[in-house]
Formats: sequence, C-alpha cells, structure tokens
Amino acid sequence: MRFLVGLSRFVAIVLLLAALGVLALWWMWGRDLPSVTDLDVLEVSGQTRVYDRQDALIGTLTPSLSSSGGTNRNLLKLGQISPWLQKAVVTSEDRRFYEHHGVDYIGIARGLLKGLLRNDLEGGSSITQQVVKNTLLSDLQSARTAERKFKEAVLAYQLDRNYDKERILNAYLNIVYWGDGGRDDIVGAGTAARAYFGKDAASLNLAESVYLATIIPAPNRRYKQFAAFRPLMKDLLSRMVEDGRVTQAEADAAWKTPIYPAGWRIGWNADGTLRSAALENPGRLQENMNALEAAQGTGRYAYQYYLQAVEKELLPIIGRKALYGGGKIVTGMSLSAQQSAERASLEARLPDGATLGVALVSPQNGEVLALVGQKLTGGRPSDWDNALQARRQVGSSIKPLLYTLALETGWKQSDTVLDSPLVNTSYQPQNYDGRWTGRYVTMRYALDHSLNLPTVRIAQELGVQNFEAKLRQLGLTPPPEAGLSLSIGTLEASPLQMAAAYVPFSNGGLYYTPTLVRSVEDARGQNLYTRPNPTPKRVWDPQTAWLGLDMIRGVVNDLTEYQGGLATRAQIDGRQVGGKTGTTNDIKDLWFVGVTPTIAGAVWVGRQEGGALPSWAYSGEIPTPIWQQAVSGALSGQTPQTFKEPDGIAYRVVRQVEMAFRTAQADDEPTARDGTGNSGSSFFRRRPAAPPETAQQETAPPETVQPASQTGTQPEPTPVAPEPEPLPDLQPAPDVQEIPAEPVTGGEEVAPPEPLPDAAPADTFDGGVIEGPEPLPELAPTEPDNSTVDEFPPLD
Repeated sequence: MRFLVGLSRFVAIVLLLAALGVLALWWMWGRDLPSVTDLDVLEVSGQTRVYDRQDALIGTLTPSLSSSGGTNRNLLKLGQISPWLQKAVVTSEDRRFYEHHGVDYIGIARGLLKGLLRNDLEGGSSITQQVVKNTLLSDLQSARTAERKFKEAVLAYQLDRNYDKERILNAYLNIVYWGDGGRDDIVGAGTAARAYFGKDAASLNLAESVYLATIIPAPNRRYKQFAAFRPLMKDLLSRMVEDGRVTQAEADAAWKTPIYPAGWRIGWNADGTLRSAALENPGRLQENMNALEAAQGTGRYAYQYYLQAVEKELLPIIGRKALYGGGKIVTGMSLSAQQSAERASLEARLPDGATLGVALVSPQNGEVLALVGQKLTGGRPSDWDNALQARRQVGSSIKPLLYTLALETGWKQSDTVLDSPLVNTSYQPQNYDGRWTGRYVTMRYALDHSLNLPTVRIAQELGVQNFEAKLRQLGLTPPPEAGLSLSIGTLEASPLQMAAAYVPFSNGGLYYTPTLVRSVEDARGQNLYTRPNPTPKRVWDPQTAWLGLDMIRGVVNDLTEYQGGLATRAQIDGRQVGGKTGTTNDIKDLWFVGVTPTIAGAVWVGRQEGGALPSWAYSGEIPTPIWQQAVSGALSGQTPQTFKEPDGIAYRVVRQVEMAFRTAQADDEPTARDGTGNSGSSFFRRRPAAPPETAQQETAPPETVQPASQTGTQPEPTPVAPEPEPLPDLQPAPDVQEIPAEPVTGGEEVAPPEPLPDAAPADTFDGGVIEGPEPLPELAPTEPDNSTVDEFPPLD
C-alpha cells in the first residue's frame, strides 16, 4: 500500500514538473507565436485576377508559400494533384497523418530514439509541422533547436484544430522542396511534375508519384543516383500496400512501369529491374521549367513587381483571406508602360554587378503606371523591389526642387549666383571637378551644368528649414541635421517617391500620393474596396510649376551632348521632355528623373549592396537612356500632348537663352546673389575672401575679361568646357571637426569631357543660342559697396 501511495506521489510530482516545464517553455517561447489564421492562404480557392486600367488581364494573385529558400507561386488545389502522389507522400513522410492531431508523438519518440542511438536529431516532424516550419516559422529556417520544435508542436496542434487534413496536405504539396533545377529551385508538386516528367501534376502515374516521394528527403543527391535509390521505390510501394492505400496488383504494376526522369537514359527489363541507367543531361530539369514559362507567353515573372506592390497596398485594407480568396482587382497600371519598362530593364547596359529600379506615374491622378524593381535577365528576379522599397541618395536630381522653391519666393531664372567656395563656414562642398569660376552665373546655367557651389548658396539664402518643409510636402523625408548638404542630394528616396515629387512639374503644381489599386471585387462580384478619388495637394502655384518645368526642360534641351549636356539622351522625338540627372559621392548612385505631359518617371542604377560604380559611369549615359526607352515605348502610338502653360507667363532671351518669367518680372533686371542674403543688382562686386587652400585648387583661371567701363564693349570670353554631372561633395575643411552627411572620401572622380576649342562659335537652338560660358552683363559699372568683404570686383 505504501508503495502505491509513493508511486502515485512520484507520478504526481513528475506530472507537476512536466506541467511547470511546459509553462516555462510557453513563457519563454509561446507568447509571441504567429496566428494560424494567417494561414487562410491554405484555402487557395479561386485565384484573384488582376487587370490594368484598360481592363486587360495582367496576372493572378496567389499567396507565396516558401520552402528551402525557394518560393512557389504556382499553387495548385488538391484536385489538381495526382491522388497517387498524395498517397505516396503521406506514406513516405507521415504514415499516421490522418490519425494524429498535428503532432505525431509516436514519430517523435521514434526520432528521439534514433537521435540517442545514432546521434541524429532529424525525423519525427509530421506533415503539419513541416507546413508550420516552412510558412509561419520560416524565419527560423531549419535550425535544430528546442525552441523551433516547441513552436512547431504548438502551432501544428492549433493548425490541426482549425483546418481539415485535406487542406493541410494540399499546403504541404505546394511547399515541398524537390531540388535545384539550375536557375530555379523546384518547389511544389506542380513544378516538380513539370521539371522531372514534363507533365502536369494531375497526370502523374503511380510509378512517377512514388519516385517523386522517395527523393523528397534529399532530392539533389537522390536524383543523381537513380540505380542506388531504386530499391526505395520497392520499399515505399510495399508500405503503401500495408497502409491500404494501393492494392498489391497496383503496386506490382507500378514497379514494372518504366519511368524516365528528365536527363536520364534508362534501359528497363520487363520485371522492373534495370538494364542500364545514365545521367546524360541534368540541365533538362531547367529546360522543362523554361518550356512551362514559354507556354505562358510573357513568362512566369512578367509584371512581378507591380503585382507585389498591389499585394502590399491591399493587405492592410482588405486582409489576406479576401486578397487571395478569388475575385477581381482593377489597377492603374498601363500595360504598354509596364511592358516598355520591363523591356528597357531587360535591354539595359549596366556596369557589372549593378541593378536598377524604374517607376512611372501618371501626372493626372498619381496612379502608378509601371514598376520594375531589378535589372531583368529573363530568369527569376529577386523579390526585392528597388522601385518601391529602396532608399538611395538622390544626388543632383533634388536640385530642381530647390531651384523651384527659389522661383516660388520671387527669384528669376536670370538671377545670378556666385560660383565660388563658401566662406566663414565649416562646410566646404565643391563642384564636381573641384574647380570654380569665381563668376556670377544664372540659375539656368547653374542647373544646366549642375554646379554645386551656386546650388548650396541658393539653399543658404533660402534657408534649409524652408527647403525641408517643401520636400515633406512632396512626399520626401529629409534626413535629420543634413544641413546644406541636403541641397546637393543627401536625401534618400525610392524611384517611386522621386517620380511622384516631379509630378507637379507636369500638372501645374499638384502633388498626388501614388496609388496602384482602383477597385476590388470578391469571387461573387461584391465590392470589397473602391479607392476614393485621388485628392491633390497644391505644392506650387501654376506659374511657379511652369517656371520649374521650363528649367528642367532646359537641362534636357539647352546643350548638345558635345557641349556637355547632361540629359540630352532623355530627348524623345516629337515629345516635350524635362528632367534632371543625379550622381552621388563615389558614383554609388546614378539617377534620372523626368517628365512628359502624361508621364513622370524615375530610374535609379547602382549596386544592390551599395558601393562605387566604375569611374566611367555617368548618369547621363546609363539611367537616362533607360528612362528614355521606357517612356518613349509607353507613349508609342499615342497622340503627342503638350504641357499646359498657365496665364501670366512671358519669355525673354537672357544671355543667349530663352527663359520663362512671370509676366510681372519679365523685364526686371537680374539680381546677383551670393547666398548671404545681401543681394543686389550690381554684378561688379568685391571678391570674397578665398577659403584656405581652395583658390589654389584651380588649375587655371577660367576666363579673362576686361571691365566694360574700360573697353566700352562687351569682351569676347574664352569658352569654358561644359562640366559633367557634379557629385555632392561634402568634404569639410581639414581643420574642422564637424562631419557632414556622406563626406567625400577622396574617391576617384570622373574626368570632364574634352574642352571646346577656343575659337568655337556658340551653337544655336530653336532660334536662340546655347548658353556657353557666362558673359558679364552689359551694365554700367557702379560704385563698389565697401560695407562687406563678400563682394566681387571686376575680373582682371
């Protein structure tokens, strides 16, 4: 009696300790488990169809179930998978699948015993646990940890209570890893049937199904050793007979059925034994998958990035179950624009190791017309979408936004800004090639040549905080404490953000938050979501937007390529185009952002992991032609449109360039500005004190001009070579401790183009003359103002 009492107490203590152990494990690992309701995607009812703005079908949405690093979007319903394969997989992988409740405790005990005897902890996971591991716990990968096993068991039990066995088995057959095909992983029954036997999963016979089931534990090794693993098929057929899943006659017939996995040459005897087996072409696996893509026309991955973005936009609005439950989604995609952007990406010539992102947006309502997130190669692209997800420094493509802010505050394109290093400040940016002219150049000239020093002086005078506020209105997020470096491109943004920020140049000053989806219906045709009418936000008045547009059209059209035009390759025959290039320190990021009357778009090129591109990489030669090809293709066949000019605009030729003005300012004299706020109308100001070591960096004076008061006529200036795209150059003076964002690290710079001959005449355009080196205006000299040391005297 005492023995029984002692035994019961012992059992009670063991059970109590076990319960406490489970509670401890739950406290450590069970409180942050994902919800099994996230696996509503297992239902995979009707695939959700996605249409473009013209109601053309562009694709379907199915949940992505991942396994072993691969992702399968070719999801099948259980009725689309051979019943022979279902039975073979259950017997091979989880014989008690239909009896246990998600966790096979007998299998676990068998696995533990195997681990103790053979030092092998593999085994014991049920089909349900495998589904959990490769979906809800995919972030834990396949680590052999107590935490993973505990979470698998808890979630498998919950999954078994919430879903029937058929749906769990269906999910498993869609996530199984069946080997490395070469370019693509073989994931899911549909892909495996196509890769190994060149047929649909529903058409697999018993012999083929048994073969696929036997290679699951180690597909890459077992595929290459057909003869060595042939006996496993005999063993699996025997177990299927024991389980009552096939008859003995069916098993015998399957054993004698010849099968020919892709790439193998096999000779069979009538009794099912081998005469010969030779692996001649393992690449046939990938060839079979390629044939599937070819049969689908545009390929498995057409429009991938747009469809991914649609999923991302809709998930928080309608949820996963509605998103993947079948139905219809209408988007703002322009199929012609998307196809053109993908073609431009596929044909783009990039430096080795570089990739890209492309975004095209409608200025009429902010709808996204096209998205391409990587350099396409024809194979499976990365899921990472540079057009939407990347945040890269934008370089000089930010400058038009600053210059337009100056125009909004009353500046004119003809106003001049000093091209000279800053004084009395620790921040010492440089022009791209390290040279400066010491002249006052017009805003138009400074933007055409993308000069950093005048740009920073504009920001200095306008105030960085005012510029930051404007950028936020345009959907951009300035970095904290960027200071004046913000004006030359230390802001980080995605191509979609930059395209949207340029939209107001095209539509008279209205900013739209980019959107992709117009409406969603469920499988019964009931409306689930209708996008509210896009509400614009006015960021520029119509005249300011037009003046900014006129400046970026000048960047594209003012200079020829020979003269150093930065964006001539953006020109599209018969179309109006404006835009701006951008390059960052060490040539890490190359940009072109541009507009036409009906499309605004941005292209970024760089290395995915970051790092410098080759020194020969120019923004005008790499992203700009990609933009031109994408946009021109999107516009092909459409009637050319023109930008709509607002009232109150007049034109004047200033320094041989036709510029747009507000009518009230058209005949005002240009204002000379040096960034200090002490601006005046005189162009003959005293030279500012040169910062240490800066003036000595000049290789030669850019030009020699006699004052107008001495000659009585305007002198003929010596031409200065047009300068290539300046980089944000943020190196402070050597004795300064403050380090601005993205300091220059002394990387190699791109050499400027060959200088123009001294005697070369100015080129003409549209009845005017292209702006060459900035001549001094023909104004009477004025008395110098001796109240400031920052004034600039006549050049001598």
